[in-house]
Amino acid sequence: MIATSGELFIMVRRCLLTFKPFRIFVVGIGFFSLCFLMTSLGGQFSAKRPGDSPFTVRAEVLGGQESRGVLRKISDMLEVIMKRMDALSKLGNTTDTHRLDELSSALDRIQPIGLVERIQAIAQNMSDMALRVEQILQRSMANNRVRDGALGQCETPKDPRYPDCPSKMDWMRARWTSDPCYAFYGVDGSDCSFLVYLSEVEWFCPPLAWRNQTATPTLKPPPKRQAVFQSEIGTLLEQVGTGKESLSFMKRRIRRMAAQWASAARRLDDKFRAHWREQKRILVHVGFLTEESGDVFSPKVLKGGPLGEMVQWADILTALHVLGHNLKISVSLKELHGFLGVPPGRGSCPLTGPLPFDLIYTDYHGLQQMKQHMGLSLRKHKCHIRVIDTFGTEPAYNHEEYATLHGYRTNWGYWNLHGQQYMTMFPHTPDNSFMGFVAEDLNETERLNIQRNKVNNMAVVYGKEASMWKVSGKEKFLTILHRYMDIHGTVYYETQRPPEVPAFVKNHGLLPQQELQQLLRKAKLFIGFGFPYEGPAPLEAIANGCIFLQPKFSPPHSSLNHEFFRGKPTSRKVSSQHPYAEQYIGRPHVITVDFNNSEEFDATIREIMRMNVEPLLPYEYTCEGMLERVHAYIQNQDFCSPQAPFPPANSSGAWLGSPPSPFILLPNSSILTWAANASFYTAWPPLSALRLLASSEGQSCVMACQTAGLICEPALYRFINIREAFSGLDFQCEGVEFEMNHLFPAFSAEHAECGLQQDPLLFSCAGSSAKYQRLCPCRDYRNGQVALCRDCL
Repeated sequence: MIATSGELFIMVRRCLLTFKPFRIFVVGIGFFSLCFLMTSLGGQFSAKRPGDSPFTVRAEVLGGQESRGVLRKISDMLEVIMKRMDALSKLGNTTDTHRLDELSSALDRIQPIGLVERIQAIAQNMSDMALRVEQILQRSMANNRVRDGALGQCETPKDPRYPDCPSKMDWMRARWTSDPCYAFYGVDGSDCSFLVYLSEVEWFCPPLAWRNQTATPTLKPPPKRQAVFQSEIGTLLEQVGTGKESLSFMKRRIRRMAAQWASAARRLDDKFRAHWREQKRILVHVGFLTEESGDVFSPKVLKGGPLGEMVQWADILTALHVLGHNLKISVSLKELHGFLGVPPGRGSCPLTGPLPFDLIYTDYHGLQQMKQHMGLSLRKHKCHIRVIDTFGTEPAYNHEEYATLHGYRTNWGYWNLHGQQYMTMFPHTPDNSFMGFVAEDLNETERLNIQRNKVNNMAVVYGKEASMWKVSGKEKFLTILHRYMDIHGTVYYETQRPPEVPAFVKNHGLLPQQELQQLLRKAKLFIGFGFPYEGPAPLEAIANGCIFLQPKFSPPHSSLNHEFFRGKPTSRKVSSQHPYAEQYIGRPHVITVDFNNSEEFDATIREIMRMNVEPLLPYEYTCEGMLERVHAYIQNQDFCSPQAPFPPANSSGAWLGSPPSPFILLPNSSILTWAANASFYTAWPPLSALRLLASSEGQSCVMACQTAGLICEPALYRFINIREAFSGLDFQCEGVEFEMNHLFPAFSAEHAECGLQQDPLLFSCAGSSAKYQRLCPCRDYRNGQVALCRDCL
């Protein structure tokens, strides 16, 4: 040992004497890097915790092959260094005798035994480290062998009930580090952790027999509570929050309308006193107001921007609060995460616990955000979602596969929701639910004052932004109007009068809501230029005693011919600026004419000068009407419970119940209704409301029902998707086919063929074809409340 130490000391001394300064520096750096590497690895090995599983050891120490690779690299580095040191020791440098002598005398002063002991200690550490690594690997392999014998080696199961398991395992192997949420749920890179995740957090692989399946207790649903009407709005205002001008606008509206909501709640409480109303846990996530969606509305609130969406959201929040439900409000992703319990990460992982809400109201922006942050949970929980959708979404655009195959795909559709989960501002799309908003209702004293104080020759223009005045031919019809009336505008401006507003128009600038109401209470006429479409302002004007004059669109505006509707998930044809006002209110309160026909326009203005109208507000746009409607939706619409098949236990599309056909003709009519003695089925709306008729060729069910004074009801489609519906309407079917077609059920006269709907998501009131007469499930409706049938409450 002494001889060996002496030889080692001579070798080191010779190396140091023959190195040039640069070589000494390089080797020194390499040596100390090696020491640091060994120390680091030693620290990792010593960091193993007694309770860690073999998966954890693999994650911290690396796998067996990787560990051996690291040791092999260390060995190779040592061998290279030793070879270089040996080669250098044989070199002579006779030209540097003086420097060698100095280095030699310096080395003589070093205690050789100390240096050698340090090198030996490092070598011993290396040996101990290799031994410990080998022990860890052996222990890990032994544990794996024991466990693999019990677990089937954590191999990917081949179970036909879980066909996606192999592909998901491959995906996890390649991408499990792409989102921190996987590690949050215990994924560590091993196949066993992948299987645990895919079987317990997601549901692509079968449950693992060796896992303790009782570890997670089954949570009982919370007890049901009774909803109680509440008129105090302080807690609601606190929940709405602050920090955005849009939120301030909504809070001002809630305060201003509070007394009317409270009065409506008292009336409905008397009406529903005998009914038990379940309190729902409701989350409202206003996606378009989040910073992540851009929040383009808040900066425009004080500049004449569109306020219709904020009016509707303020009224939705108030209605849910007044109805007595447990309400949470979110206007940021942080709040959304907190309410839903979203795991940390980028949204790839689903929620593991039960959804803490019965209903979630959001918009298209919020729906997209939920998809990004809820992962697969959105698919599981989407039946609880209600999407506030101003212009509507038709089933052909909503069904992802069908929309892609048949050219209906847009930026907004394809969510595969039930059509009635979309909720619109006006009842223009029967395939959707009509949510609406409210306008201020007048008491009798206010009505009398308005009629006394009306200025017969005063008109107010609908349009708060200067861009809304950029209308072709505007000067011609405004000049005609100016001959009979003084024209007032409420166009926003900062310093200079907008050049789009003619000089003879008295522009008041952007007015607060109460001042605008006072202006409308004086005016005789409220005139629209064609844009914006379907806003709340015309209803507010009509409620304040104005006549609404609007342009007729010829041809009607749609996604086929107008940029505004292009890309929207609807094929609806808009015949005027406000179709609801035209169809459901009409003359004398609403007049629709061709503004390009000067003679017709002039005659209409002269007619208006002679007319007197009273303030009018449809019941469905009062606080009571909205509360009644929202109450009915919450208590009766259920898109989560599976529906019993209809016809029952039969896939041939034939009725096997009693009597032979469930339909009978109404007296003196060609319309069918559900037979009173037919088998009973639970439905909402109830089957007593059903009116079955056939459309003309090229006519939609929306128009067919409307022509008969009825409303198309998509919830009743499944009860007419049978052969007996065709025979009851005297269609002779030479053939019957099941097909994914948003026009079915329908009859083709050319081929005497009857088509039945294959996918319930495609039941659609909208859509027409010259080849088909469609079968249409119509229903009656309550006076002033088209969303509800007479027996719906």
